[in-house]
Amino acid sequence: MQKVILVVEQDAALRETISDSLRGEGYLVHTVTDEAGVEGVARNSHISLIILDPTLLQRGIETCRLLRTRAETPRVPILMMATSELEVAQLVRLNLGVNDFIVKPFHLEELRACVRALLRGDRRRSRQKLTTASPKREKVHAEGEVLLADTLRIDLGQHRVTRGDQQVRLGNSLLFDLLVYLVRHRGDILTREQLLEQVWCRKEAPDTRTVDVHVHWLRQKLHDDPDDPQLIQTVAGVGYRFAG
Repeated sequence: MQKVILVVEQDAALRETISDSLRGEGYLVHTVTDEAGVEGVARNSHISLIILDPTLLQRGIETCRLLRTRAETPRVPILMMATSELEVAQLVRLNLGVNDFIVKPFHLEELRACVRALLRGDRRRSRQKLTTASPKREKVHAEGEVLLADTLRIDLGQHRVTRGDQQVRLGNSLLFDLLVYLVRHRGDILTREQLLEQVWCRKEAPDTRTVDVHVHWLRQKLHDDPDDPQLIQTVAGVGYRFAG
């Protein structure tokens, strides 16, 4: 029987990316943006797994509690997407009945590994094995080297990004390396495959949408309006260009 996955995510771009990736694995995917949508799908579908993003922590908490009290979903596995390890710790303390967590930003391969593990009843962190087996990205930046782009200042030695007088907390070394590569090649059109090879150190990958997800998160960090990005521009059908 086809497994049914419910994705609860407010961000349209991320919701679509996750859904496409899971549908490519053969799952039937429903998507909703709020508690009302969760209740409607849970009432009318045999849900196998729920992926939940607590964009607003309190809303995510209430959604978990709703799922655990409904007759249709008391034991359905829940995979929570968190923004940091600190948020994971907060959610664990609340004892919401979440089966596993994944911290943004993540690879789509990592997400799919978590989904497969939960669907087969394996609560071990399969994504840790995937991460360990991934190629090592050894990015050694010159001490004291600084890149300037628009209002951005990227201190490679200190691994620090500022925008004007405000620090930009990327929260992940992969986002930092992606930004550095884009800035170093400003003005160039960079394909998704090129970015995977140079930033992820992977010549082959099952899904180039991984790049799209990370660019999306990077835009959220750098742009006032991520839907109208001025620095990281999309080149339709090809990839991206840094215009700063």
